[in-house]
Amino acid sequence: MNDQIRQIAGRIRELREILEVDAEELAGRVNVSPEVYQSYENAEADIPIGVIYGVAEALGVDPTVLLTGDAPRMSDYTIVRGGKGVSVERYDGYKFSSLAFNYIGRMFDPMIVDLEPMEKGPELVVHGGQEFNYVIEGTVQLVIGGREFLLQAGDSAFFNPMTPHGQRAVGGPVRFLTIINE
Repeated sequence: MNDQIRQIAGRIRELREILEVDAEELAGRVNVSPEVYQSYENAEADIPIGVIYGVAEALGVDPTVLLTGDAPRMSDYTIVRGGKGVSVERYDGYKFSSLAFNYIGRMFDPMIVDLEPMEKGPELVVHGGQEFNYVIEGTVQLVIGGREFLLQAGDSAFFNPMTPHGQRAVGGPVRFLTIINE
């Protein structure tokens, strides 16, 4: 596991223990088995971004606290200069860059996602809220439930992320904007 995942897992464990929340209870609140939750908290498995957001909600903190160790500071506006978003590498070839990490009480999270080509299909995930994806560069294979879509630059998708879904770069690197409301 990379160091960033170990740090996030450590922050989750520390906050859960400070708040005296049982690991099994937190696993239930984020809809994963206790065994899977322990693999996340022990940094034995990548923590899906939806789980990070679910843990943050369950523990009453902003996801930025878990991702960076710092609390957001801005309440009227925040500016993120090009390439300066908080980078979160979740999986090999899959990178998020948070564009509103420093805004207090945000109701949705815009992120730039960079994907490297993968041979196998995307890993499917689920999380609450709604999700919007807008392709900036490249071709994305978007899987929603049993359906597959190829999205090109300029294409977008809006969907219920409780339906298992995932993205994969096809033919070269991909960049897309995702906005997640949880």
